[in-house]
Amino acid sequence: MHQTGNSIKLLTGNSHPRLAEAVAARLGIPLTPCHVSKFLSLETSVQIHSSVRDEDVFILQSPSPPDINDHLMELLIMISACKTASSKRITAVIPCYPYARQDKKDKSRAPITAKLVANLLAVAGADHVITMDLHASQIQGFFDIPVDNLFSEPSMVQYIKQEVDGWRNAIIVSPDAGGAKRATALADHLNLDFALINRKHNDDSYFVEKMELLVGNVKGKVAILVDDMIDTGHTVRLAADVLRENGAKEVYALISHGLLSDTTMENLRDLPVKKLIVTNSIDQTDRINATNDKIDIIDIAPVLAESIRRTHNGESISALFRPNELFI
Repeated sequence: MHQTGNSIKLLTGNSHPRLAEAVAARLGIPLTPCHVSKFLSLETSVQIHSSVRDEDVFILQSPSPPDINDHLMELLIMISACKTASSKRITAVIPCYPYARQDKKDKSRAPITAKLVANLLAVAGADHVITMDLHASQIQGFFDIPVDNLFSEPSMVQYIKQEVDGWRNAIIVSPDAGGAKRATALADHLNLDFALINRKHNDDSYFVEKMELLVGNVKGKVAILVDDMIDTGHTVRLAADVLRENGAKEVYALISHGLLSDTTMENLRDLPVKKLIVTNSIDQTDRINATNDKIDIIDIAPVLAESIRRTHNGESISALFRPNELFI
C-alpha cells in the first residue's frame, strides 16, 4: 500500500465505525475526529473537530437496519457540513447503497427511491460517490456526478478457492434471472458451470412464493448461491431447498451485502446452507455470535482503502479489478 498524503480526510458516522477504522489503518491515516449524535428532539447533530478546508474529504457511511434512515441522514448532514466548511472535494463512500431495491416503477404509484437518494446526495454537496455491488448497475445513471461501483467478485473468487472444499466440482447458481450476469461472470472467472433458478413472487407480497431449477445440473456438485443482498433469508432458504432436492451435495450462499434483519436470527441459524458468506459492508459482529459461526466474512476494507487512495491520487479505479492486480 502506497503512503497517502496529509490532504486526505476520512470521516464516518455511526453506521460502521469498525470498517472505517480498518480503512483508515490501511491508508495509514487517522480518522478525522467527528461526533455524530442526537438532540433530545431526535434531530441529528454533527460536529467535525478538525479543519477540512481545501481538503480531499471521504465520508464512509453504510446505512443498515435497523437505523438505515438515521444513517442516511447522518451522511447527508456530514456532506453538507464539509461543503460549508470549504472542502476541496467530497466523496461519499457508501459500500451498501440504501434503497437500492427501489430502483424502478414496477407498479402503479411506486416511488423510485434510489433516484431520490441520488438527488439528496448531490444536493447535500457530494462531488463523487464510491459504492459496491449495486443492486442494479443502472442506478449509476441516477447521478450527474461521478460514481464508481466497486465489485466484490475478486474477493469472492479468492474465498471460493481458499475455503470451499471441492470447489473445482462446484456450480455457480443465481437465485433469479436478475442476478444471472453476476453469477455467470463469477462462473467464467472460476471456469465453472452455471445454474439459474426461476422464482415467482406472490402478486401481493415481496416474498417469493415458488422456486424451480430452470437451467443447469447440480446433482452431486457443490452449489454456490450468489446474490447481491440477503435480508430475511427467505429467498436463500427456498433456493437451497430446491438445490438439495435436485441433488446438490452441499450448498454455500455467497452474498455481497448482509442486511440480515434482526428478526431473522433464529431462521439464519437454521438456514439449509453449510456457510453463509457476506462482506463486511454492514457490521456483522453481533450476528456472527448469534448464528454460531455459520456466517463467514469477506473483508472489503482493502478494496475501499485502495479505491480511496487511487481517487485521491487521480489513478485508475478499474485497474483494481484486473486479474493480476494485488492490493490485499
